[in-house]
Amino acid sequence: MNTSFSRERPKRQSKSAPDNMRVSAIAGTISAVLVLAAVIGAAGMEARGMADTWIAIYVIALTLVGMYILFALKVAAQWEKAIVLRLGKFRTLAGPGPFWIVPIIDTTPTWIDHRVMVTPFAAQKTLTRDTVPVDVDAVLFWVVWDAEKAALEVENYRLAVDWAAQTALRDITGRMMLADILVGRSLIDKELQQIIDERTTPWGVTVQSVEIRDIVIPPDLEDAMSRQAQAERERQARVILGESEEQIASSFAEASKAYVDNPTALHLRAMNMLFEGLKEKGALIIVPSSAVDTMNLGGISGITALAQQNLPKGG
Repeated sequence: MNTSFSRERPKRQSKSAPDNMRVSAIAGTISAVLVLAAVIGAAGMEARGMADTWIAIYVIALTLVGMYILFALKVAAQWEKAIVLRLGKFRTLAGPGPFWIVPIIDTTPTWIDHRVMVTPFAAQKTLTRDTVPVDVDAVLFWVVWDAEKAALEVENYRLAVDWAAQTALRDITGRMMLADILVGRSLIDKELQQIIDERTTPWGVTVQSVEIRDIVIPPDLEDAMSRQAQAERERQARVILGESEEQIASSFAEASKAYVDNPTALHLRAMNMLFEGLKEKGALIIVPSSAVDTMNLGGISGITALAQQNLPKGG
């Protein structure tokens, strides 16, 4: 089950100008220098009294050369590849560095970035297999390994990768239980990478890794899960306490066997415990009469005498 309550379309990245209209700074500088040289040269030729025809030819020639360089010279960055089309058909991949095209006949409609791209994507309000709505955020790391396929096989490879990642994440979320999603992020990452990579490989794109950033569940369900976890911890604590009591009782039972046939040892042990309690200043111990008779301490007077022996002198 893969139902989503909200579907947000990925936004297209805005560009200041079409890729085909990119002008190199070097080409612009050379063209400007040639146009300036044409103007200065025309002024000098006119000052020397040359014919207007030759002046016009000189200016037009330099201007045409400058315009040709402006539109024919392209420069691709180190991480870029330019798709060169000749009369609409693929001709070659150009770059990185400077390269020349034939104006009007050749065009460079797409420039492919070969750096590792980072795309955040999310599956919002997607129902899990146990019908729990969750918001899952993830990050996709991918790179274009074939610029020709990325330009010719898909209209917008960036948007296509984004859509492929979102649909894969929603599909996996809809097939898994909430508990599996919360504890199995590494498995989800690997499965997402495999699914997205299979979809993007025909476009010349490979997925390097996928990382789940956050999983958000409804607040009410989060509170219920917190109470359940707390109750489970309390149950385990009580079980451990019961097992400890059982072990203590077993130890006492083993220790009591040493006193069964030796009442003198039992009396000495009892008197030692009583003495350790009375020797603390201000200590008060209430001893049952049956215990006093068992230890043969001579009733209350014996207890009082024993206590007086432990009082400091002058007290």
